[in-house]
Amino acid sequence: MPSSRFDVQLTRKAEKDLGKLKHDEERAAREIRKLADDPLLGHSLKGALSGARSLEFTLRGGGAFRAVYIVHENTVCIVFIVGPHENIYKKAESRFAALKRSLG
Repeated sequence: MPSSRFDVQLTRKAEKDLGKLKHDEERAAREIRKLADDPLLGHSLKGALSGARSLEFTLRGGGAFRAVYIVHENTVCIVFIVGPHENIYKKAESRFAALKRSLG
């Protein structure tokens, strides 16, 4: 585990995703903030999402949710999608491709 804290950033679209969680927004944000202390908390992804990681968490009612992110330059976790587990990885693929292009 890294010895220093990471900066956790959300893309604009991920911020909108978080806002859609309404009453669970703060709970989800707390889960995502855990990445500051342990950016490898989530599991690594494969295929079109190779290089990204997925943080798993549950919200009220037991729903399975994910925050998909990258660790950038060993100092920043960039979360680019947040939402229910169902279909999230398919949706994440286009956002991941755009994020990689923007980071060069």
